[in-house]
Amino acid sequence: PENRSKLYNKALRILLEEWAASKRLPQEKIIYAGLHTELEEELLADIAKEVTLIPRRQSFRGALDSVEKVMELAESKKIRLITDAQAVGLEGGESLEGVVVKHKTEGQFSIAAEHFIPLFGLTPKLGPIAEWGVEIERSAIKVDTRDYSTGLPGVYAVGDVNTYEGKLKLILCGFHEGTLAMQSAFQYIYPDKKLSFKYTTVNGVEGLPKEEEATVA
Repeated sequence: PENRSKLYNKALRILLEEWAASKRLPQEKIIYAGLHTELEEELLADIAKEVTLIPRRQSFRGALDSVEKVMELAESKKIRLITDAQAVGLEGGESLEGVVVKHKTEGQFSIAAEHFIPLFGLTPKLGPIAEWGVEIERSAIKVDTRDYSTGLPGVYAVGDVNTYEGKLKLILCGFHEGTLAMQSAFQYIYPDKKLSFKYTTVNGVEGLPKEEEATVA
């Protein structure tokens, strides 16, 4: 996915800050492989004496300004950029001594390294949900767009996990899907109750007349 979790981002930042504070510039080489997210190698370039970045493809994802900075670092020889390659092995005894790289056209070779930071993207999979009996199409769950229900009563699917005609994998669309699914789920769980809610523009205003409340039958 293009968006990494905030927790992962914070964890990596903590790691880099610790390196900067306690081991500034002692590292001879750092291998940075499998990049699919924001480009922290900008910071790595200021911490390590030598950084090698190994994206699997010729191009890699990231904010435009970050990608441009990485290319500038590569052109200025502050980092080594090896595209169309993957790290396939590690070398060394009690400590890391090198990383084995497999290049698309140049074959397999080793790069000396003291640290290795693999960053791999996530592949969305349904896992056990695929065995629940829901209708699957292109590795996603087909839903009824009236309320994003699946073929199983009381089971809904919203976000990237579902599919339907005209599906757009956008966060905004996920909010829309979730809103309709939640209203339908409420009615499924409480068939004899009415769902009442207040619009966000007036919710919490003191003295709000009851007439402003909206009731969903």
